[in-house]
Amino acid sequence: MRRFLTKKDLKLKKKQTIYTIIGVVVIIGIYLFLTREKKTEPEAPIVSVAPAQQQDVEIYGEYVGRIRAQQFVEVRARVEGFLEQMLFEEGTQVKRNQVLFIINQDQYQAKVDKARAQLKKDEATARKAERDLNRIRPLYEQRAASQLDLDNATAAYETAVASVGMSQADLDQAEQELSYTVVRSPITGQISERHVDLGTLVGTSGKSLLATIVKSDTVLVDFSMTALDYLKSKERNIIIGQKDSTRSWQPTVTITLPDNTVYPYKGLVDFAEPQVDPKTGTFSVRAEMSNPEHVLLPGQFTKVKLLLDVRENATVVPQKALIIEKGGAYIYVMRKDSTAEKRFIELGPEFGNNAVVERGLIPGENIVVEGYHKLSPGIKMRIGTTPIEKEEENKDE
Repeated sequence: MRRFLTKKDLKLKKKQTIYTIIGVVVIIGIYLFLTREKKTEPEAPIVSVAPAQQQDVEIYGEYVGRIRAQQFVEVRARVEGFLEQMLFEEGTQVKRNQVLFIINQDQYQAKVDKARAQLKKDEATARKAERDLNRIRPLYEQRAASQLDLDNATAAYETAVASVGMSQADLDQAEQELSYTVVRSPITGQISERHVDLGTLVGTSGKSLLATIVKSDTVLVDFSMTALDYLKSKERNIIIGQKDSTRSWQPTVTITLPDNTVYPYKGLVDFAEPQVDPKTGTFSVRAEMSNPEHVLLPGQFTKVKLLLDVRENATVVPQKALIIEKGGAYIYVMRKDSTAEKRFIELGPEFGNNAVVERGLIPGENIVVEGYHKLSPGIKMRIGTTPIEKEEENKDE
């Protein structure tokens, strides 16, 4: 017999269904809670940091220079004649006023003898004219001689005196020409080979150069700087080629020899051309350098390293810590709470593997030098040995 459900039975069944659904939901929720994957927080990236240093930085410029002798003198014949003697060894050191060559003296000695004889003759004539004038003068006062006689005696005496002067000048000139036949060294230095052979007629056009002498105990180093270098030095209140006693340093020059060794002596810039060559955009600079052992040869090309500036107490960072973008350069700085700060900075000159920071960084602040590629602003980081540093340590081992 079929039984019909009452309203009470329907309500009871409905409640049982609801409880069953709630129980299933709770069981599923408990299951999901128990079987969920535990999310782990990402580890802070490992970086290497170093404090920004403060030090005196020397700024150098490198150029190509040429060695030049401090003095280069051409020894030339000043009178014409046949070359008779050479009194030196080619390529050796000669002293100032040392006799080098002798030119045939016969004709010049004859001129001296003739001029001296003429001088003696004119002096005798002048003495006679003086005696005549001394005799005429008292006679004129006694009116025993006319005015014409006195004037003639005076004129004769003055003419004789003038002739003596001319003869003395001729003798001096003849003696000077005779002295030119003995060719002496004008400076102390190293002499070249002779340019003419003995017996050659010298003193004529194209035949007067006998030898050259080079003084190279001190040499000059010539090199060129750009107009931009000049402007940068002016910005630092430095005038190339002028000494400044207020500075603790001077623009010294160091040169590298052909075997890549550094020359032990330093030079000092003593001159800079006051104008720029419009063809090259450069101006010439000269430095003076000691060369006591004659290691530097005139005409030799060399590498020149010039001290342009000394930046005192500059803030310095390694170049490997810099990130360069179109907007400028920046670095990552570690804050006190170990978070990363992206800091834009103004860079100065570079030297070695470091760079000067003009603005944006305080000496002593910790900067990230390795591992900055893993950072973003505000991220936590840890100090440790980066993989790059580990590889470098392994290479050193």
